[in-house]
Amino acid sequence: MDSATLLGVIGGSVLVFVAIALGGEVGLFFDLPSALLVIGGTAATIFIRYPMSDVLGTLRIARQAFFFKIKSPTEVIDEFVNLSQVARRDGLLALERIKFEDPFLAKGVGYCVDGAEARQIESILLRDIQSMRARHLSGQAILRAISASAPAFGMIGTLIGLVQMLTAMDDPKKIGPGMAVAILTTLYGALIAYLFAIPIADKLAYRSAEETDRKLLILEGILALKKGENPRMLEETLHAFLAPRERDMLAERRSETERT
Repeated sequence: MDSATLLGVIGGSVLVFVAIALGGEVGLFFDLPSALLVIGGTAATIFIRYPMSDVLGTLRIARQAFFFKIKSPTEVIDEFVNLSQVARRDGLLALERIKFEDPFLAKGVGYCVDGAEARQIESILLRDIQSMRARHLSGQAILRAISASAPAFGMIGTLIGLVQMLTAMDDPKKIGPGMAVAILTTLYGALIAYLFAIPIADKLAYRSAEETDRKLLILEGILALKKGENPRMLEETLHAFLAPRERDMLAERRSETERT
């Protein structure tokens, strides 16, 4: 679980609630017709703009903002060094006996074992990465569409409330409460957009980039395995995917291992 995402969503919601509670009566900020207008109107526009399957799939994609597990680059490099050592000692066919948690890695190693050409392996795996990115971009686009529609329906609700309020101008006592209810729809729209939809879309974009980098690292490792590179050269090749700080940490770890 991504504690940062969970902390942000819960912390932001709590801060808004506390600010409301400290400023006056909490019940004044809950209005069912306003909520129905903003939520229902936003949902309606999303279903108009996107296929049902894509909208429902966004719920599954959005889970990655909260539940996301991926190996670090150094873990992937260590795994490929071990695979290279096995392949160099026992041949590529020996890799067939190894179980992999990552389906993408398992697929690539399987192609190597089956004798596919490096160009074919690269082409197939790159298409897999492109397809993954397309799915991720679709989910992010839907969330960004929500972030655009929710404030718009908040403004529509405010205009509706103002019309209803202006029709009751003969009773000054109704003007204040009417204005308060009219503004609530704008508040609901802003909260949906800026506390949930936009931050989650941005986190998913970050996760997508991270997963893409990891799969490109795996692809490079698989091609190195196919070429039969020795473990040392394979490790140096994959180090290009590491940030300078990660390279220094890996070098320090290896130095400590050699000393012990």
